[in-house]
Amino acid sequence: MSTACAAWLILVLRFEKCPDDHQRIYEFYLQHTERINNWDLVDLSSHAIVGEYLQDKARKKLYELARSKNLWEKRIAIVSTAAFIKRHQFADTLAIAEILLEDKHDLMHKATGWMLREVGKRNKTVLEGFLKKHAAHMPRTMLRYSIEKFSTKERKYWMNVGKGKETAPQPPSFLTRQARSSSV
Repeated sequence: MSTACAAWLILVLRFEKCPDDHQRIYEFYLQHTERINNWDLVDLSSHAIVGEYLQDKARKKLYELARSKNLWEKRIAIVSTAAFIKRHQFADTLAIAEILLEDKHDLMHKATGWMLREVGKRNKTVLEGFLKKHAAHMPRTMLRYSIEKFSTKERKYWMNVGKGKETAPQPPSFLTRQARSSSV
């Protein structure tokens, strides 16, 4: 483990153990994003510090980070929403995922698809709603990551959505039957 990784993990532990220091740790974290220079540092720390801190606060900062030119700040924005997803709060994940649809970097496609998959694990209907709107123009890696837990039939359907079309076709009956049964 690198020194940088150890330092960020110590910060996560301090955040967990010292509620009185939450704001100071959150601000320190965001003031030092230039020190976060790889995906594992983001993935191990952002949800535990940024996401947890923003639970009961305005989340405007995440949208600023999502629009950053810095790859790691954008990844912080989407991965931080894991803290919301575990509490069944999906709106910010979906909104930030929409911002990141046009991102060109594969690491962003993977992170965004991962967070969308986490939404789907908790509420498949919410994920399918997002896919109906965006699957046709989503980066393929993002789409593949987001549907990873779907059945083979469902994955095949979503991967074929939009090939030569602008919008998703009507879902096959196996999808609409599932949506009806999960809403009962």
